[in-house]
Amino acid sequence: MPFTSLNLAKFLIKTLEIEGFTQPYPIQKEAIPAIINKKDVLGIAQTGSGKTASYVLPILSNMQGVKYNNRHINVLVLVPTRELAVQINDVFELFGSSQENKVKSLAVFGGVSINPQMIALQGVQILVATPGRLIELVNSRAIKLSDVNTLVLDEADKILNLGFRDEMKSISSLLPKNRQNLLFSATLSDSLSQLKQVLLHNPVIIKIEDDNNIIDLINQKGYFVSEEKKGPLLRHLIKSQNLKQVLVFVSSIKRADNVANKLRQNGIEAWPIHSKKSQGARTDLLTKFKYGKLHVLVATDLISRGIDIEFLPCVINYELPRSPKDYIHRIGRTGRAENPGQAISFVTPEDKHHFKVIQKKTGKVVTMVDSENLDF
Repeated sequence: MPFTSLNLAKFLIKTLEIEGFTQPYPIQKEAIPAIINKKDVLGIAQTGSGKTASYVLPILSNMQGVKYNNRHINVLVLVPTRELAVQINDVFELFGSSQENKVKSLAVFGGVSINPQMIALQGVQILVATPGRLIELVNSRAIKLSDVNTLVLDEADKILNLGFRDEMKSISSLLPKNRQNLLFSATLSDSLSQLKQVLLHNPVIIKIEDDNNIIDLINQKGYFVSEEKKGPLLRHLIKSQNLKQVLVFVSSIKRADNVANKLRQNGIEAWPIHSKKSQGARTDLLTKFKYGKLHVLVATDLISRGIDIEFLPCVINYELPRSPKDYIHRIGRTGRAENPGQAISFVTPEDKHHFKVIQKKTGKVVTMVDSENLDF
């Protein structure tokens, strides 16, 4: 099924062809027609499944010729993190670039001065926002939500898990009741099910069971290693395999700093990215990493939500995540868009049972190597 069969606007078909997109992914096949037809949608699909474009494309298509009042947003996209807001806005700008009467979009988030964002809201029709900053802008009377006709919650599970419930109630009270609601998430949690009942009206439910497809594309390997030898093993793998673009996952901000510092001390260009860094610093690091100017990025799970690189070759679990779902989300940063990738996990003696649980839940047996047999 080509994109031309999905009833998208001609300018979008043209942009898709220029960018080399030929066939829609499964979630796009189902979500695009439903959104074009103004249906509410609940989309459950893993990272790398193409879910951002599955709502960006039909929203832009539906906005052709729509009149708007200045500082009255038509489309509101709520996300849990600053990085994800920037990433989604980039997708809106990419696909809207060839539109004759271009729709203006903007990403807003906390951690930076609010004044430039207030000025930039002039003429904006599509707003991608974190909940806290959105409320600040509303309270400053920089923006009105009374004309919102489409509400999108992307990474809806994380929005709820990060404690934005009160903000969501405040925002919901400012929105018109007659609107289209779109919820997208990697998982369907109990809290998300409750939100679905309150927010969605007779929704089209799309659930893409693609965990195994993602994992099948990834070459997984595990290393049994003691805690004190993790650092030397990491450096050995990066240097011996000449790894140039590696995303290393750790469990805390402190560990991210320590791992990156030790790598740099040993001649490997690496930097940590976490919530204590300024937004400018985080954006700069992500840009350098995306374009291969930074070889190693050490990240926590939350910050990684905004790291979207189509051909990321390698992910390393320096520390294992707490759940199998988080494990899939992490390694799913590679092996994306039908491209193979490599995922490496460090497993200490204390981690062995937990890693067996992860393998059982994911249905994949990971090849293990005893690092004691390596020369490093």
